[in-house]
Order: sequence, then C-alpha cells, then structure tokens
Amino acid sequence: MPTRQRRAYWREALSQTFAAADVAVPDEVCSGTIRTSPLSHLQLTTADGSPMRAWRTPQLIAQNENEYVVVNLLGRGVARIEQEAREVYLCPGEFAFCDMARPIHMEFPNPYQTKSLVLPRHALGLSESELRQITASPVRSGMALGGMLSIMLSRLADTAETFPPRTGELLARNVVDLLTVLADEQLGRVSEGTPSGDAVLLLRIRTFIGRHLADPDLTPEVIAKAHHISVRYLHKIFEGEDITVGRWIQSRRLEGCRRDLLRRQSANRTIVAVAHRWGFTSAAHFSRVFRAAYGMSPSEWRNAPRP
Repeated sequence: MPTRQRRAYWREALSQTFAAADVAVPDEVCSGTIRTSPLSHLQLTTADGSPMRAWRTPQLIAQNENEYVVVNLLGRGVARIEQEAREVYLCPGEFAFCDMARPIHMEFPNPYQTKSLVLPRHALGLSESELRQITASPVRSGMALGGMLSIMLSRLADTAETFPPRTGELLARNVVDLLTVLADEQLGRVSEGTPSGDAVLLLRIRTFIGRHLADPDLTPEVIAKAHHISVRYLHKIFEGEDITVGRWIQSRRLEGCRRDLLRRQSANRTIVAVAHRWGFTSAAHFSRVFRAAYGMSPSEWRNAPRP
C-alpha cells in the first residue's frame, strides 16, 4: 500500500477481522500482517503489527452487531487491556478473554504479535454477569490449564487451515470445552484438581444450550437426548445451579433480547422479530417474562434514555 494509505488500510483490516474500532497508530506504519483461518464455527487469527492503541466505544458497539468473544493470546511484545473497570498487562504466552459487545481499550506499545481465537459469545454457556467477571482477567502461562491452552491456541493458529472439516469440528468442540472449564475455574465454580464427570457434563450442556437458543424447540427432552442422558438426570445436574433447565434457557434468551433491543442496527426490527430471533414464539409470553425479569416492558426498555 502507498505510505499515505497504510494507516487507514490497517485500521479497516483490524476492524473487519475483529470488530469496528477506533485505532491510533504511528505516523509511519511500516508493516503489518493478518492471517485468519476458520476452525468449524470459530476463527483463528494471527496478527503482527506496529505499536498501536485501539478502542471499541459504546457508539461503535451500537452501530455494529458483534456477538463475539476474542481470546487474545500474546505471542510477542507487551499488551495492556482495559475492560469492565479492570486493567491487565500481558506478556508472551499469556492471554485474556475480551468481550467485543462491551467497551474495551487495548494498547500495544511495541511491535507485537497476537494469536486470537474468535468465538460466539454464547459458545461458553455463560450469563452476562459471568462473562463480565472473566473479561480482562489474565490467564498466566504458569497456570496448569492456562499453560496448556496457551500452547494449544498457538498451535491451532499456526495449523488450523490444514485440518479437514470433521477434524476441525472436533478440535473446535474440544477447545471450547477447555475454555469453558477455564472460565468456571476463574468464576470459582470448579475446585482444584480434575472436575467431576457431572461438572464437565454441565459445561457441555450449557454450551449446547448457548448454541441452540434460537431454536424454539429447545427443551429438556431435546437436551437430554443430545447428551445421551435421561431428563431426570438432566434436572439432577442442574440442582446445584439453583435454577431449573427451563429457567436457564429463558434467562439466556432474555439477555440476548435485551442486548438486541439496544442496538442501533436492530432499530428497524420489531420487538416480536427480536423475540423470535431468540426462540420466543409468543409475543405475550415474551412481554410478560421480560417485565418480570427487568421491571419494564420491552418497548419501555428500548425507548428508555441512555447515559
């Protein structure tokens, strides 16, 4: 690219790869490369660049639907990440979860390399409050599971394009399962040592629910059948969560609707269309459970003044 076009080109390339962002780079951008490879429903990206700062602001979030979490692994340089009033510094071999649906500030003061895994926000099976708790929390290479995932993510970024589709699908499923276990460790829900069979199964079930929220036929019977267990055993696994399977599904759907109703790109969608997108089939039922959960109707939430 001609010198005068490099800054704008690099800014646009980063925004298209991850999410729309304001980017500040030196006057002279000498070089930068971005390489992406799909791994089933995930995306692996290796980026090499010059020093820069990037912001994802509420205004950009409102203009751009982005339902992704980025697992940012630092390969070279130093990174500073701010999100959810937390600040983390990463060294090579360390990574952090970054939520692209919330404001974030990232800074790379030196030439850097990142190897990132981009996955749908719902893939980890976490609620909004749980996701907020784990973002911008460093995963150090000295941690047992963190160190293993660091090596795994780095290798996948280098080799993802070489795997046949079936192998890629299995690898994607396994890496999401491991990230879900890691998230539960960070939330204090998994004790030290090997998680029990029920704990691992619960993680898989929550991930499955997250992937199928839009399906109005998602029921305990469907979930149990997909995991080769009885409905009774499914309910038993959820007893420790202090919530029923049905309530868990409903709460996740309501969170998705609440986010969509705030997005500028969803302004032309009717409230009924938003509800249908997240698996609600009855407008009256949706309105009733939304009010019960948030203390106002969906239209009141959409039209409420924002700070």
